[in-house]
Amino acid sequence: MDKTSNFSTRLATNLFILCLLALIVYVGQGILIPIGFAVMLAMLLLPMVKWLVRKGIPDIVASILAILVAIIFVSGIVYFLSAQIANFMEDLPAIKEKLQHHWISLQSWIDSTFNISKQQQNQVVENAKENVQSSGPGSMGTAMVGLAGSLMTMILLPIYTFLILFYRRLIHKFLIMVFPAVERNKVEEILEESHSIVRAYLTGLLIEMLLVTVLNAVGFLIVGIQYAIFLAVLAAVLNIIPYIGMLIATVVCLAITLTTTDNLSAVLWTAAVLTIVQFIDNNFITPYIVAPKVQINALASIVGVFVGGALAGISGMFLSIPVMAILKAIFDRVENLKPWGILLGDERKKKKR
Repeated sequence: MDKTSNFSTRLATNLFILCLLALIVYVGQGILIPIGFAVMLAMLLLPMVKWLVRKGIPDIVASILAILVAIIFVSGIVYFLSAQIANFMEDLPAIKEKLQHHWISLQSWIDSTFNISKQQQNQVVENAKENVQSSGPGSMGTAMVGLAGSLMTMILLPIYTFLILFYRRLIHKFLIMVFPAVERNKVEEILEESHSIVRAYLTGLLIEMLLVTVLNAVGFLIVGIQYAIFLAVLAAVLNIIPYIGMLIATVVCLAITLTTTDNLSAVLWTAAVLTIVQFIDNNFITPYIVAPKVQINALASIVGVFVGGALAGISGMFLSIPVMAILKAIFDRVENLKPWGILLGDERKKKKR
């Protein structure tokens, strides 16, 4: 067999494996996504577990305590957001009134600009309502299934995390022994680098979220935006979704600001604060806090985020970056896959070092 045939065979095999992995993720996302989050959380909590064990606490108790700390932290964020949403809902009647005022102004502008009467506009809205109502039962069923899946994930996540922490030595031994003896040093390197990448990435995300929250809150409070703290936290939480999150956060923040004020300048100031904070985040926070351990170029990151979203929704978007970073660590150490590692990597970051 000539070199061209060998190359074609290797390329076809690699592409087939990637497509097969994508199919497995798409079909089995209900099982794989919770396990993926549990693996990442276990890697993040492992240093705490080891520290507690060194203090004389039994391994099983140390794992439980670490998971409890994580649950308390997440519960605090959820409680704070829930309290802010409750305050927002109390002002809903006033918000509806302002929204109606903006709608009347928009209708007048459309009428004068495009010569579409208010009656025609109302008819379009009514038709849209009828279409939504006609698909209501199916949409409600889909929403209930999604809610049930989310609740099941929340229940399984701490269980999976505990079991991964408890059986970590067994899992490590399996991953080492499943490969030939001559490859075990590479496997050890990949496991160590994967752990380092995920831990650094998640820690960086938490620090980034805190800094973005503070910057947004300071900006919104200076400008005098209503629900400043709520919008600051919401924007920071959405920002953890790579590339797409901040765009969603901007739209949501501008929409909420528009419905809580009659002053158009408040909307412009909100956009200005978000733009300035995003500039600071992109040029100072992310490059020095989040990015150093995740050597993935921007093109691969954006494509990976969209592919992850297509395969597994928002959860897939969040997991896409660390998964690609781990894949790159594997590609860099497998001779036939090194070109794929180069495709994912960012040579500019290496040159700057």
